[in-house]
Amino acid sequence: METQFFKDFDFTDFWNESSYSVRDYEEPFPDDELIISIEEELGYKLPASYIELMKLHNGGLVEKSSFPTSESTSWAEDHIGITGIMGIGREKTYSICGELGSQFMIDEWGYPAIGIYICDCPSAGHDMILLDYSDCGKDGEPKVIHVDQESDYKKTFLAENFEAFIKGLRDEDEFDGE
Repeated sequence: METQFFKDFDFTDFWNESSYSVRDYEEPFPDDELIISIEEELGYKLPASYIELMKLHNGGLVEKSSFPTSESTSWAEDHIGITGIMGIGREKTYSICGELGSQFMIDEWGYPAIGIYICDCPSAGHDMILLDYSDCGKDGEPKVIHVDQESDYKKTFLAENFEAFIKGLRDEDEFDGE
């Protein structure tokens, strides 16, 4: 598959290939029909870089699970942590339209309805990673932000787009432990 995004990015050791990942995150590769129906259900156009990555590996736990921040969050002073990336689908618990997907976080946890929640965090729902469409509109290129439920849904900017977010993920051990 010819890629438009992630051209110089090495995905070796990026995904965590565990039975938990397969059971709760990894969806079959999405076809155009599914993508369109998911976009209609959520009310937003999915970023092309997200779709491309999901056509290579549709959701899953990640080994590179930390992203540096310029301000402290409930997770750490200098980074946030993610558990996994939600795939395009409805079948797995942690897919964007799954049982604990984006709409669930908005409806049940009170997260702001300004985009699509695409990554869960180790806090088990107390913070999430959001594709934020509030500046670009429902068909634009969303920014990636961290939303902290524990701090009155404080938003922390992470990346200009999904591709930059993925390329910016680091191993947890690159950060000093508490």
